Amino acid sequence: MSIALADARRIIAAAEKKAEEIGQPMNIAIADAGGNLIAHVRMDNAWLGSIDISIKKAWTSRAFDIATKDLADHSQSGNQFFGIHASNDGKVMIFAGGIPLKKEGKVVGAIGVSGGSGNQDHAVAEAGAAAL
Repeated sequence: MSIALADARRIIAAAEKKAEEIGQPMNIAIADAGGNLIAHVRMDNAWLGSIDISIKKAWTSRAFDIATKDLADHSQSGNQFFGIHASNDGKVMIFAGGIPLKKEGKVVGAIGVSGGSGNQDHAVAEAGAAAL
């Protein structure tokens, strides 16, 4: 089971709405159940450098089925996943903004958001995820 493009569009629209509410342009990426990018939006004036980060946050969240915010907590020095950010050719993002997308209790994809503070990225990702 995986999300469809129509789902991705609905998720992105909800995330964009939240980004507009907080006044922070974002890059929003949606990955399918296989971690493959199926949709991406760069809002007007969102940082160019955050395009890649948003895509990698979505991939990371799906690859490990965990919010990147939570993975960050577990990957600090002395914790169980310390050094994980260096795996997968540096593709793993360990800061807030990536959330697994679930249907009927199963992960069917992920959202990755980048362009603001960690709290802003996570809030926008949560708004998107809630639209599924």
